[in-house]
Amino acid sequence: MHILITGGCGFLGARLARELLKREKLALAGAASQPITRLTLADRAPPPPDLAADPRVVFVGGDLNELLANRQLSAADTGLVFHLAAAVSGECEADLDLGLRSNLDATLALLQAARALGTAPVFVFASSVAVFGGTLAKPLPAVIDDDSLPTPQSSYGIQKFIGEQLVADFSRKGLVRGRSARLMTVAVRPGRPNAAASSFLSGMLREPLAGERARVPVAPATPVALSSPSRTVQGLLRAAEAGDAEWGERTAVNLPALSTTVGEMAQALQRVAGPAAAALLDWQPDERIAAIVGAWPSRFRAARAQGLGLQADTAVDDLIHEYLRENPR
Repeated sequence: MHILITGGCGFLGARLARELLKREKLALAGAASQPITRLTLADRAPPPPDLAADPRVVFVGGDLNELLANRQLSAADTGLVFHLAAAVSGECEADLDLGLRSNLDATLALLQAARALGTAPVFVFASSVAVFGGTLAKPLPAVIDDDSLPTPQSSYGIQKFIGEQLVADFSRKGLVRGRSARLMTVAVRPGRPNAAASSFLSGMLREPLAGERARVPVAPATPVALSSPSRTVQGLLRAAEAGDAEWGERTAVNLPALSTTVGEMAQALQRVAGPAAAALLDWQPDERIAAIVGAWPSRFRAARAQGLGLQADTAVDDLIHEYLRENPR
């Protein structure tokens, strides 16, 4: 089986790639397990050394739109596509054209490339909780369930929702077997902050654990929906493995979420790392970030995901402990 991962050298993409290589086989869309013979990672940045050293891994570097235009990713034997590459929320609000090119044009071009294969590959699209949003006139429901209507309130959320609809239409026509997995905010991410509005949710835990100060741009009472890296990758893999009847007619599924608040995250940091770590948090409001994050839902009733065997993380403490196991101080 040949698998393509766009954004395959980023944090989630590399983690997904490692898990696939460790498994060696995959039961695609309810079929019998097949050996994973090739894993193509498409990204601007090169893969980490461990992935680069694996003979099953092929790296294709460059801008995704250009790679697709030049037909550098149209391998005839591709059975599965994970589309993770995207411009993030803060970038999309600051630069509409960047978001349209990265999140809309690239998604359509990738779907067209999958269509051209003529084999209806499984197409797993990494969507986002940002497809939901509330306004003063029409606030979010207290709990988002599988029947809640997406009402995005940011460029990023709108672009992700359009991507979902494209995946749904290509699936309806039998051109791909599409599954859109709506990801929660992933925490704790290693490395440095990125331009996502939600980036501080990892930074406020990661930086104090390293003895560094971290800015928290929202109020402690701000509710958020989180998922650990391991649970997120589990959700993406389950989207690829589920049979058509098991996944259901609607292509988009809300992945499970740990519902908490930013203040509770700070309390968890103190429980795990002590008062000195929590004292490194600088509570400095940023109205722009607060408006974006505050429009996202924080409570989910993910019955479809649970029917697929997926469960939410149980506590912020567990997210911190997972990060520390994988990134020892």
